[in-house]
Amino acid sequence: MNFVVVSSIGAVFMGIFALFVRMKAAKKPTNARKIILPPVFMSSGALMYVVPQFRLTGMEILEVVILGMLFSILLIKTSKFEIRENEIFLKRSKAFIYILVGLLVVRIGLKTILSATIDYGELSGMFFLLAFSMIVPWRIAMYLDYKKLYRQLHGQQ
Repeated sequence: MNFVVVSSIGAVFMGIFALFVRMKAAKKPTNARKIILPPVFMSSGALMYVVPQFRLTGMEILEVVILGMLFSILLIKTSKFEIRENEIFLKRSKAFIYILVGLLVVRIGLKTILSATIDYGELSGMFFLLAFSMIVPWRIAMYLDYKKLYRQLHGQQ
């Protein structure tokens, strides 16, 4: 079976998993560690760039990072916190589900189109960097929002 098809199927399952994790997370209070750790754990994936097959050119890095940061705006806009029961919770957002599915569809579409002209290893490196470039700004924005509410909740300036 084609690598693009297999990786796209994997992306669909990861997207479904992310939806369930997000719905479960909204039921429990959050903390700074829960916000910061996912991109830290994900960063270990950058070890793929040790293998020459996955390395990107400077222009590819620039394009992918810009696209990832643009996509992160959608995630930032749909991730808000609220204070309930003297704790900080992530607000549920119906738009988040649609945005996550939309980003997944765009990702699969781009992967299908680009796989005709870009080597699989290089394409894998691009999509890892795209995801990382989307998650890092999103999590930084979430952390800043969380800290603001944390200071408000604990009466700090």
